[in-house]
Amino acid sequence: MPRFAANLSMLYNEHAFPDRFAAAAADGFRAVEYLFPYAFAADELARRLRDHGLQQVLFNAPPGDWDAGERGLACLPGREAEFRAGIETALRYAQALDCPRIHVMAGLAPADAERARLQATYETNLAWAAAQAASAGRDLLIEPINTRDIPGFFLNRQDEAHRIVGAIGAANLKVQMDLYHCQIVEGDVAMKIRQYLPTGNVGHIQIAGVPMRHEPDLGELHHPYLFDVIDEVSAACGWQGWVGCEYRPARGTAPGATSAGLDWLRTRRPD
Repeated sequence: MPRFAANLSMLYNEHAFPDRFAAAAADGFRAVEYLFPYAFAADELARRLRDHGLQQVLFNAPPGDWDAGERGLACLPGREAEFRAGIETALRYAQALDCPRIHVMAGLAPADAERARLQATYETNLAWAAAQAASAGRDLLIEPINTRDIPGFFLNRQDEAHRIVGAIGAANLKVQMDLYHCQIVEGDVAMKIRQYLPTGNVGHIQIAGVPMRHEPDLGELHHPYLFDVIDEVSAACGWQGWVGCEYRPARGTAPGATSAGLDWLRTRRPD
């Protein structure tokens, strides 16, 4: 059975963020991910992880001005100093939280920018960041994201992400394979799992129902089958990553909304 991590940015939203750790642990999760830790002191988050027996498996590097609509800096010429400062901050948090992976968002492609210049900036920034992360013993992840959810996002396809990873050639630079985004942009999800997991270049998987991004037992993807594919391929190739539950509960933020929607997970767990 895949190892599932609760995404605390989307799940348990009836609770204040620091209290979501306890809620996830109470439902049997042993690992968590979320978008950003930076609004909280690293030692406070580390204490929450320890208190509830949780492992931090992923968070994002600073994305620029999130509230103003920015979604990453890595591809943006002229923002290199800010990008590097963000990576340094992320690595400090990763050390404090014992988190092995940091996701670096590519950013929105400016409408008037030459694609080649953005690509060169992106790959140069990633190569620098991967070297810093390697020195700290961390993996750096890039994620193709669909342009329905984030219009204008620079990186959208699995093949392009893997091409970039191959071109840079850093052993700790990997792809964050979000099956929700993959289905919207490309489809053929099971075959892409079979294609890419054995390469060793997939560092993390995420899931959500398509198209509404609710629980993975809702929508057009048949997740029980995909979980079996992940299990089968992992057994053959030795993949030992986590599957992040990055979805919005269909019941919203009502008390118990996340827990009430976890039947899909309870049926996967052995007695």
